[in-house]
Amino acid sequence: MEKPTKQQYSFEVKKEVVDRFNAGESKMDLAREFGLSSDQLATSWVRAWRAGGDEALRPKPKGRPKGSSSSKVLTEEDRLRREVEKLRAENAYLKKLRDLRNQRRG
Repeated sequence: MEKPTKQQYSFEVKKEVVDRFNAGESKMDLAREFGLSSDQLATSWVRAWRAGGDEALRPKPKGRPKGSSSSKVLTEEDRLRREVEKLRAENAYLKKLRDLRNQRRG
């Protein structure tokens, strides 16, 4: 059995429901007419609209925000320091590998 997907409603639908609810229509009638999954959606949209206006009904971006688009530019000195650190680590690894091979032979 497939899990039902969460219905997303456009700003226009939400705004229409809120406006008509504020004009006196019942949330049950609105839910039926707009095919809402629950009449409680109308209540929550009205509550959100009262707290934050039209902007509260607009869709919000999902997920984690993207990082800054420009990466930090390294100075030549910083770039060279990183390269030296990398080469030292590589050198230490190769020395350790050589010592382990010598232990097996000796």
